Amino acid sequence: MRDAVTAELRTMPGSAETLVRTAAGMLRGVVEGGVYAFRGLPYAAPPFGTRRLRPPQPVEPWSGVRDARTWGRSPPQLPYPSPWDVLIPERLSPGEDCLNLNLWTPDPGAAGLPVMVYIPGGMFECGSGASYDGSRFARDGVVCVTINYRVGAEGFLFLEDGSPNLGLQDQIAALEWVQRNIAAFGGDPGNVTIFGQSAGAMSVGTLLSMPGTEGLFRRAIAQSGGAHQVMPVDDARLVARDLADRLGVKPTRDGIAAVPSHRVLQAQAALKADLVARPDAGRWGEEVVASVLPWQPVVDGRVLPARPIDRIAAGAGAGVDLMTGATAEEALFFLVPGGAIDQVTPDILAGAMRAYGLPLDAALAAYGRRYPGAGPGELLAAVQGDRLFRVPAIRLADAHSTRRSATYMYEFAWRSPQFEGRLGACHGLDVGFVFDAPNEAFEPLAGPAPPRKLARLMHTAWIGFAGGGDPGWPRYDLTRRATMRFDTGSEVVDDPRAVERLLWEGVR
Repeated sequence: MRDAVTAELRTMPGSAETLVRTAAGMLRGVVEGGVYAFRGLPYAAPPFGTRRLRPPQPVEPWSGVRDARTWGRSPPQLPYPSPWDVLIPERLSPGEDCLNLNLWTPDPGAAGLPVMVYIPGGMFECGSGASYDGSRFARDGVVCVTINYRVGAEGFLFLEDGSPNLGLQDQIAALEWVQRNIAAFGGDPGNVTIFGQSAGAMSVGTLLSMPGTEGLFRRAIAQSGGAHQVMPVDDARLVARDLADRLGVKPTRDGIAAVPSHRVLQAQAALKADLVARPDAGRWGEEVVASVLPWQPVVDGRVLPARPIDRIAAGAGAGVDLMTGATAEEALFFLVPGGAIDQVTPDILAGAMRAYGLPLDAALAAYGRRYPGAGPGELLAAVQGDRLFRVPAIRLADAHSTRRSATYMYEFAWRSPQFEGRLGACHGLDVGFVFDAPNEAFEPLAGPAPPRKLARLMHTAWIGFAGGGDPGWPRYDLTRRATMRFDTGSEVVDDPRAVERLLWEGVR
């Protein structure tokens, strides 16, 4: 049994501050717009010094009152390259005490409120929970939490000494903190929904499959990511050796931990650039080349015993309600802003299809019919979006829907006007709508006048699912495949991606 925390709420007289007692000590938060906010709450000890590259350790209790009014440190990482740094503005302040979370609640004195825990994305290389404002969830009766976890080599470097997948272990530690402490903020530890986008969604799918996560969450939402994005040990070894060679050390935990984090980040950047320039499967491994993700969860046989999608198909996560989906034009996000979409030739398109394992003639014909008039760049975007995001989401829904818990499917189809409309319904565009804030931090993606009605609809659906397991449309099953398509005119569509689903059957 996890520790219960007795709520002790005290509002500071004549001020907009408030105190809440947690298992580790007293916290001072702030009241903003009628919502109680607590920022930079440590859920594990700083993962540096003797704890560097090791599993998360418990927080040391403190005496007195800890200030939780300002953002905490973010995990060490490099910012997104231009122009994506503008499209995804991150609130970054890297530092050692980075295993922290942020929390918004409508009332710390309440009881039994639904809880939503957001896992940020960022290719398993970037991301900060401080970049997301959960106040609108709290405004609407939900305790919202956003978390940090170690990214890049600090979180996903594979070293053969029994401590793999540190970033996933961090996520579990954050969820265990929620179980111990969320009642002190008005939340129900028995009604926790995890949700995330991109690498955050892939984390959700992975957590759904893992032993040891039972009871940590009741529901899960995976936005633009399924339960497939993991790499085998052999690929992980190749990446670890390459990083160690660049640093001039042995590929051991002590060897890497002796190198300052800024040097590790520089080596990471050089490794990624080399991978992109020379995608040789013999050097990096097939999965790393196909995903261009040198840092991702590793099927180590212990923390992650097998491919998540295979474990879910076998029954893992059967007691958890699931909602999953993707945007309609995922990969335009990666190809349009830098202009790569206009550099794609028919040979590049054909090479990508072959690399993904698609039957070339059939794939060219099918995508040509699906997107009449599209050039090679647009077709490559469709193929990449299917391979990385849409097909994994469908396969996750397929695997989970055969079990006893509810499964729901969605597609986000509203097209952004940015980049003269070429950005379309791209990767990441849906996040601002889910947080009911598309015209704020997410304006670079959504443009100056995103449809507020659509934001309210999506935000309300996510809350409905978190609160009672029903987002407002029919469940997904293998007969109908009901899918909510979110747009200015939202509607339920049956099996909207049958062409792609059938084309990718049998392709891993």
